[in-house]
Amino acid sequence: MNPLILVYNEVVYRPFLNGLILIYGFLPIQDMGIAIILFTIIIRLLIYPLSHYGLKAQKKMAVLQPKIKEIQEKYKNNKEEQTRRTMELYKEHKTNPFSGCLLLILQLPVFIALFQVFRYGFDVSSFSYLYSFVPNPDSINPFFLGIIDVTKKSIFLSILVGASQYVQAVTMPQPQASAGGDKPSFSNEFQKAMQTNTKYMLPFFMAFISYTLPSALALYFTISNVFVIMQQMIINKKT
Repeated sequence: MNPLILVYNEVVYRPFLNGLILIYGFLPIQDMGIAIILFTIIIRLLIYPLSHYGLKAQKKMAVLQPKIKEIQEKYKNNKEEQTRRTMELYKEHKTNPFSGCLLLILQLPVFIALFQVFRYGFDVSSFSYLYSFVPNPDSINPFFLGIIDVTKKSIFLSILVGASQYVQAVTMPQPQASAGGDKPSFSNEFQKAMQTNTKYMLPFFMAFISYTLPSALALYFTISNVFVIMQQMIINKKT
C-alpha cells in the first residue's frame, strides 16, 4: 500500500471510523443518524477555534472592504504601493485574508474521511479497522429515527442541506458600501455576482451534490451548517 495512503488511513480515516462506531455503541438506542449528529458536533467543537477565527476574519474583511477599494482606486497606477498599503491595513486590523482558505483546506481531508466512513464504514468488513478498546457492534442499524437509511440518498435531507446552506449564506457578513457609494466597475459587478451565486446558486448545488451521496453526508452537512450559523450569529451579535 502507498505510504501516504497508509498514513492517511491511520491518522484520519481510522480515528473517524472508531469515533463514530464508539458513539454508536454507547447510545441507549442504536441509531446511526443520532450517532452521526453527535459525531458531527464533536468534530465542529474540535475545529471551533480555527473556524471561529476564520469567521471573525471574514467579518473584518467585510468591514474593511470600503477601505481596500479606496486604496485600490488611489494607487491603481502603482501596484507595489497598493499591495503595501493593503498589507498594512490587514496588519493594523490584525486580520488575514487567507484565513478562510486555511479552514477549507483543513476541512477537505475531514470531508474525504467522512465520505469513506459513511460509504464503507457500515460494512462488517470495515470493523477490522476498529481499535481493541472499541466494542465491535457486529452489525449496524443504518436508519435515522427508524425512517431514513443513512447509507442511501434522501431527498428530504438534501433539501435540508440546501436550506441550511442558504441561511448560512444570509448570515455571512456582506461587504459594506463605501461612504460615497460604489462606482460601477467590473470588479464591483463581479463581486456582486459572486455574492448572488453564493447566496442562491450554492444552496442548489449543495442540495444536488448531497442527493447523489449517502444521506449520512447530507446529515453531516446540515448539522455542520447549523453549527456555523450559530457561530456566525454569535460573532455578529458581539460585533
